[in-house]
Amino acid sequence: MTQKSNRPEGHFWIAANMGSLAESFGLRQGLKYRGDIRDELLTVLKLDPAFQQGSADRALGRWYLKVPGLFGGSKKKSEEHLRRSLTYNQNSISSRFFLAETLLEMDRKAEALAELRRVGELQPDPEWIPEDREFKSKAQRLLTTLLQRS
Repeated sequence: MTQKSNRPEGHFWIAANMGSLAESFGLRQGLKYRGDIRDELLTVLKLDPAFQQGSADRALGRWYLKVPGLFGGSKKKSEEHLRRSLTYNQNSISSRFFLAETLLEMDRKAEALAELRRVGELQPDPEWIPEDREFKSKAQRLLTTLLQRS
């Protein structure tokens, strides 16, 4: 068996699985994986930035939002990666939802509300129906919460 390290799939799914583990362990334990996750996603970007409609940029956008600034996180970089992921699919429900969350964290509520409304208007991608439905539901709940607070 030969290892194909020049393919994005393995690097992406290693990062995704480590990310799931990191989230399940909680922030303290999960921080141990942050460098490995970021490195795998950066490898995907080097190999094929368009892989799965910009999934590595989308995941890095989440990474930069979820990792505390002291450990390399950055709301600005989160926004940059999420916007770059949208260049591969401007109708990505998950990228738009994550962008809305990032914008909220940056105190840009009006822009976040616009993104959440856009998520509500978009049709699920046939390849990602379960995931897109889940993000649409989350977006609607968040939008409702934000509008009730206003």
